[in-house]
Amino acid sequence: MRPQDVIRKKRDGAQLSREEIVFFIDGVTSGSIADYQISALLMAIYLNGMNDAEQEILTEAMLHSGNVLDFSSIAKPKADKHSTGGVGDKTSLLIAPMVAACGVCVPMISGRGLGHTGGTLDKLESIPGYRVNLSASEFEKVLQTVGYAMSGQTAELAPADKKMYALRDATATVEAIPLIVASIISKKGAAGLDAMVIDVKVGSGAFMRDEPRAQKLAHALVKTGNSCGIRTRALLTDMNQPLGRAVGNSVEVKECIQLLRGEVDEGARPVRDLSIELSAHMLVLAHVDDSLAAARDRLQNILSSGKALESFRANVAAQGGDPRVCDEPAKFLPLATESFKVESPRSGFVTGVKTAEIGHAIAAIGGGRVRIDDEIDPSVGFITDVKIGSHINVHDRLGTIYCGDEAKAKEAVQTIQAAYEIGDESFNELLLVKEVINE
Repeated sequence: MRPQDVIRKKRDGAQLSREEIVFFIDGVTSGSIADYQISALLMAIYLNGMNDAEQEILTEAMLHSGNVLDFSSIAKPKADKHSTGGVGDKTSLLIAPMVAACGVCVPMISGRGLGHTGGTLDKLESIPGYRVNLSASEFEKVLQTVGYAMSGQTAELAPADKKMYALRDATATVEAIPLIVASIISKKGAAGLDAMVIDVKVGSGAFMRDEPRAQKLAHALVKTGNSCGIRTRALLTDMNQPLGRAVGNSVEVKECIQLLRGEVDEGARPVRDLSIELSAHMLVLAHVDDSLAAARDRLQNILSSGKALESFRANVAAQGGDPRVCDEPAKFLPLATESFKVESPRSGFVTGVKTAEIGHAIAAIGGGRVRIDDEIDPSVGFITDVKIGSHINVHDRLGTIYCGDEAKAKEAVQTIQAAYEIGDESFNELLLVKEVINE
């Protein structure tokens, strides 16, 4: 069998066999298939798609392209959450400590931000000393002692995905649903999960802006996750405006710590509400609770009692960070002190937000990356003061940009000001959770 035979078959719209898919993924992993040939197959899949059988075989082959972590020595259910990415999407920092405090083992393999979306690893690295590059033995030790661990994808974990992901970004094939599904499920499956909840973002700040396409992705993720033996559920959630108030790295960590401390700013409440909802589904799938109502009650108690904060503190200490950040986040996080007002150009109601533009603006001042090897400035960020439906007067504050570079900050002010749509009529509040998908 030759790589070009597999490429030609998919190019012509035919179904690939198990043997052909496994052959190709083995070649990706070993390096025997060239990057240009991998790129050609990625484009053929992007253009012609895959049916359910192909998608499941591709995911399984990628999952087993490296090590599969075995946490059977930990006598707890193993569950995780994955998000398809958004602006201000910081729920992992709340979900992991909350669910771990409920007695679930949470082995969270996270990613870095790219384009307009933020990455969990980048946020965590804004905590002084926090280590996200853990070896397999370190990862398991943190799981044993704390209940959850947060680390990046190692070279041994789904290595075919790591290679293909980089080429997808370079070849404009990121949005292909079969490739998204195989990438997410192979990484999560390799982490030895029993259950998984997937937050599929939809709206102006999501990769999937179109709701029918987001639904199609969610169904494919759930079906493939279940086929790999992971109890899987997806929630379609709103990304038509930043989640919470903070967009950036340190500012988002600060917002999460304040929520864990019970310091609930009304603008940040959606972060707390969505984190509880996603966590509740995790507890039900992990068989900790029989109903979502019971799970929500348990999580509310975990938050109000301070147990979730103590879980977060234990993880920070175990992964090399300074746990004092839990007591005085503003003192220990790198936060820019120079601020720039983003004001409303007119009076009216906020009727829409070009959310991806806000993400791009913060990336441009150092809060994100265009290329995977770009350096992050954890201190920069944006705090929004308004939501869709808010009434605002001319020159009122839409939000505040924090950045030490005045020229860059002023560019970001213009971009973010233009991202807010101000109209004459009020707009109904958006539903945070649009749909729950079980199959």
